[in-house]
Amino acid sequence: MWARLCAIFGCVLMLLSGAVLLGGQVVLARYANSVDNQNLFGATADGSEQKVSDIKGPLNILLVGIDPRNAAQPPLSDSIIVVHVPRDMDQAFLFSVPRDLVVDIPPFAKTGFRGGRSKINAAMGYGSAVGNGKHDPAQGFELLAKTVQQLTGIRQFDAGAILNFGGFKQIVDAMGGVTMRIDQNVKSEHLQPDGKPRPRYARCADNTCEHPYYGPQAEYKVGTYHLQGWQALDYVRQRYGLPKSDYDRQRHQQQFIKAMAEQALSKDVITNPGKLDKVLKAAGSALIFDGQGHSVVDWGFALKNIRANNMVSIKLPGESKFENGSYVGEGLDESAADFFAAVGADQLSGFLFRHPEYVNKTS
Repeated sequence: MWARLCAIFGCVLMLLSGAVLLGGQVVLARYANSVDNQNLFGATADGSEQKVSDIKGPLNILLVGIDPRNAAQPPLSDSIIVVHVPRDMDQAFLFSVPRDLVVDIPPFAKTGFRGGRSKINAAMGYGSAVGNGKHDPAQGFELLAKTVQQLTGIRQFDAGAILNFGGFKQIVDAMGGVTMRIDQNVKSEHLQPDGKPRPRYARCADNTCEHPYYGPQAEYKVGTYHLQGWQALDYVRQRYGLPKSDYDRQRHQQQFIKAMAEQALSKDVITNPGKLDKVLKAAGSALIFDGQGHSVVDWGFALKNIRANNMVSIKLPGESKFENGSYVGEGLDESAADFFAAVGADQLSGFLFRHPEYVNKTS
């Protein structure tokens, strides 16, 4: 029942306004089937199912964090992280795609969407409609994947995962919290110091206010802290009031990914059957996963050499765009094209050596 599979519980996604990679050295076979395995990428080019084969690098994995909504609401990909694993499969390079990045979203026949230019976090919504006013995040993921492929030049993702922020909180709590280094002072837009929601101004009931909340704010100050699930989720969601807004938030998300992976690999988790049981149950109930024909366990074995200290956090250079004084979204620096070319050619190490400014040194 507790047989150990010497593996990393590969690239589990996180969060509402972020996404977290969960590294773990043990996956229990009894929970392998509890993960919601779906075909997130659609059929292969000839309409056949993806055939199972050995997992070999280089690999590209798409991780998406969504705000949980009911089936009548289109999902928004509030956090998008691409994980590139080089041919030797002994490292993981993580880069975030800004949620407000303005891109060309391709047409999508399943929903009749004709394509258009919009913020990238809208792609899941455009691809999610399944009729009768219902929306399916798994179907929306397919259009998001196509959009990210078009943006980056990545020909195909080898795996993908969706996790909502409620599931992320449950995983962190099941781990007993996560210790991480906070690199800048952050105030919460959403929560009070005790974790309860901040009250909302009555005039903002229609969701048109940019800052609808008032009252005391939870604060996260520079230093090393052990965060509970609600604190971790709240911290990695924040962008308001930060000097670099969403780019600071992306860095914090990637820092938490590494901290979470390090703790998941610690003896405190992998040698504690009760805690491990809770972690795997939380992950299995929250995760939608597509391994392109391979199970979570298969991916665990494939990524067994990746640890927190060989995860490289990357920042894509970009800036906010304005039209007539109004914010319209984010745009990437022209050099991002060279970065994406290096991803496609599996030459990221060389690119980062020549462009050290791309590495999040504080992660």
